[in-house]
Amino acid sequence: MNQIQPPVIEYAQLAPLLVVFGAAVVGVLVEAFAPRYLRKSLHMPVTLLSLIAAFVLTLWQGLQGSRNAAAMGAVAVDGATLFIWGTILVLAAVSVLLINDEDHFVAQAAALPGSAEEEESLSTGAAHTEVYPLALFAVGGMLLFPASNDLLIMFVALEVMSLPLYLLCGLARRRRLLSQEAAMKYFLLGSFSSAFFLYGTALLYGVTGTVDLGGISDALAGIGGEDTLLYVGVATLGVGLLFKVGAAPFQAWKPDVYQGAPTPITALMASGTLVAAFGAVLRVFWVALGGLQWDWEPVMWGVAILTMIVGAILAITQTDIKRMLAYSSIAHGGFLLVGVVAIGDAAQNQAALRGLLFYLAAYGFTTVGAFAVVTLVRDAGGEANHLSRWAGLGKRSPLLAGVFAFFLLAFAGIPLTSGFFGKYAVFAAAGGVQAWPLVVVGVLASAIAAFFYVRVIVLMFFSDPAADGPTIAVPTIGTSTVVGLAALATVVLGIFPGPVLDLAGTAAESLFVR
Repeated sequence: MNQIQPPVIEYAQLAPLLVVFGAAVVGVLVEAFAPRYLRKSLHMPVTLLSLIAAFVLTLWQGLQGSRNAAAMGAVAVDGATLFIWGTILVLAAVSVLLINDEDHFVAQAAALPGSAEEEESLSTGAAHTEVYPLALFAVGGMLLFPASNDLLIMFVALEVMSLPLYLLCGLARRRRLLSQEAAMKYFLLGSFSSAFFLYGTALLYGVTGTVDLGGISDALAGIGGEDTLLYVGVATLGVGLLFKVGAAPFQAWKPDVYQGAPTPITALMASGTLVAAFGAVLRVFWVALGGLQWDWEPVMWGVAILTMIVGAILAITQTDIKRMLAYSSIAHGGFLLVGVVAIGDAAQNQAALRGLLFYLAAYGFTTVGAFAVVTLVRDAGGEANHLSRWAGLGKRSPLLAGVFAFFLLAFAGIPLTSGFFGKYAVFAAAGGVQAWPLVVVGVLASAIAAFFYVRVIVLMFFSDPAADGPTIAVPTIGTSTVVGLAALATVVLGIFPGPVLDLAGTAAESLFVR
């Protein structure tokens, strides 16, 4: 049962959330009152320091060992929540270092592409500093989404996370029409998914009389699951959640949005949003719908298999590096759904949750590093995203190509990389509940995925560079830091995964607050 905590304790438990949202409000005030020439110099330290402070507070809460539902039971602060918060905050901090680099965002979003107003804004050095408070609001939504212990709070968190991202996706400095198309597609499809989520919430409330996740679980025990509206509500709620994960058949938005969005925003979505979305999926299906496991588990089997196959096979046909990474993300979402299936078993739920938490952390770091490398390969039109432009990159810049190849091998799950232990932990948990067909499909999908990863490596190192090939931008301190930290995390988690696995195991011991 949820315990009502004294206000001081509740504020302490929610401190990471309050710091991030408070910094976002400060960013809005900076935009409103600070001179334009001072805004960026104020935004960057406020944004970065707030994320670091929130991370420190998350660590402090983890050391305190408190596992309670705060805010009148609407926000669950448990071990899994704290691990997810820490992961999101670190990924957001390194993504902000990419956002801070010049030349990613349009100077004036209201100006038509190619117009005189756009040329004037570029010549005067105008910049959209609004990206910092927007990013903080999105990160705040990412933190609240997996911690929500109430479907209405979860819906609010979903919108707080999504609305800033809709805007940020349309602010690319180059290929603006593609960026605006990506933002519009994301907005329209995201709105439909939010409507499904809200409709499912309404149906579940009509059946159970509550939107509290623990209350829904208790009510379902009395209902017994024999209700058509209940199944429709669970299905529509699941559609809204699986859209954010990018699971098939709700994955169509991912390639277009990842391709058109500014690459630092793509990195933030591909890492932080995925972590938050899976945290929300776990909380809803374990805390609220655990009693219906035998009803939703077969559907989750089908979604996991379809997602792995669609992501792996369609990635082979891609000629754009960002679209390829998008389909790779879809395939990894399928691998993670294998762990969601395993978490429903009482004998393996802790092992499955531990594997999922480790996988999310490992994949997040590798993803941010891969997109950071993408920002450095340039041609006259901006980033050189077509695969043919990456031919011979290993001869032009062996170090950069080598780091990117290492990230691709981690995606493939090659031993001595973080990806290997992430997949092993999830597949081992699935094997423990006798879900061997899922494991077999996962291994086959991994083998298919390895093909297109190796194809890019061969293209970089065993092809001759074109005479008019792309240039390698000199990395800023921020980009160098991101690539270095991502590579270090991928190596350390691949060679010494024990400490992070133990931390994830400790977080999984309390499972989710009911």
